[in-house]
Amino acid sequence: LSAPMQTGDGLLVRLNPVYGELSASQLAGLCESAVRHGNGIVEITARGSFQVRGLTTASAVSFTNDVSALSIQPRTGLPIDVSPLAGIDPTEITDPRPLADAIRAGVEATGVATRLGPKVSVIVDGGGAIGMDEIMADVRVVAGRRRTGQLWRLAIGGDARTAEPMGATSETGAVAFVVDLLGQVADLGVKARARDLLATAKPSKGAAPPVRRKKAAFALADARVGLCIGIPFGSVQGAALAALAEDARLLGISQVRLSPARMLIAICADALTAKKLAEQADERGFVINPNDPRLFIHACPGAPACSSGHFVTREVAQKLASLPQVAADAGLIHISGCPKGCAHPTAAPVTLVGSPEGVGIVVNATARDAPRALLSSDEIPARLPSFIGAAQERGTMEQR
Repeated sequence: LSAPMQTGDGLLVRLNPVYGELSASQLAGLCESAVRHGNGIVEITARGSFQVRGLTTASAVSFTNDVSALSIQPRTGLPIDVSPLAGIDPTEITDPRPLADAIRAGVEATGVATRLGPKVSVIVDGGGAIGMDEIMADVRVVAGRRRTGQLWRLAIGGDARTAEPMGATSETGAVAFVVDLLGQVADLGVKARARDLLATAKPSKGAAPPVRRKKAAFALADARVGLCIGIPFGSVQGAALAALAEDARLLGISQVRLSPARMLIAICADALTAKKLAEQADERGFVINPNDPRLFIHACPGAPACSSGHFVTREVAQKLASLPQVAADAGLIHISGCPKGCAHPTAAPVTLVGSPEGVGIVVNATARDAPRALLSSDEIPARLPSFIGAAQERGTMEQR
């Protein structure tokens, strides 16, 4: 909130409520404020952040004032991410929030947090129905079990597949490890990341797969039900999301949690309430089916919403979502209006990237990498399946 980022469609503000919790009324208020002060587009990011686009210097201040008036407590300091169902998931090994709080207190007490770069982050994963495996972090602290009790596994620099393992320890040991390691990162300067501490960089194991939830609703520890609602391509008009939030409020749903993989989780009183909200969300164009292709396509606003975009990304995304080859087993498809790759900065199995010459197709790499081919927007639906096949073939070879 204090440092909006300049983008091709104006200023962007990213908001992380503490533990991602919002009331239905607060969510509706945020969306209405986004419509008043921005271009009306709101997003839920891959890390579960709430983004508002198209702000100006003056309207960003007005939006910040609205956040305060809604009594929303933004997360500050070092980003420490936990599962959106932390503390209410009966399948989690342990509630990760106490450890996250202890780490936050430790880095603040030592002054480390003020010396770290803005991209440095920590994940504390207690396990459960919605994991944090696909999210990149400088430090990963993951709950595990042993005969003598619970432990925390430590790793640095990557997602669950690419991070470097650093052993296992107790909760107290985990706090000490994270605080000490982040202190070493801070000593290297504000541009440093945890992987800079490794003697040799661990080679990438390829693009991480998108989060795959096997069902739309989860039974929670207190007999309530968590309903997952996906945001198509991670972006939606604020008015549409405000209307869904009002649907939730009228059903008596008091809490909504922002979730990784561009989702919301509505905390419903029972299965019947979840069913009613799911029907309303589906009618409004949101994603309920965990195998919906729109969950596996990440598309930036593109042209004409963003001045940096070279083609109409969302229009292409809608066309691709109807292709039978675009499914969960195809892996993530990234559609970027320009080489900046805002919607998915890391590697994806297939990336479409705009340029003045046409739309480039990149396989198992990022929007900044050299394309294999240049196509027009009209050629993409017919040509894309062959590139999906190439990405799958390369992925199989790497696994072997």
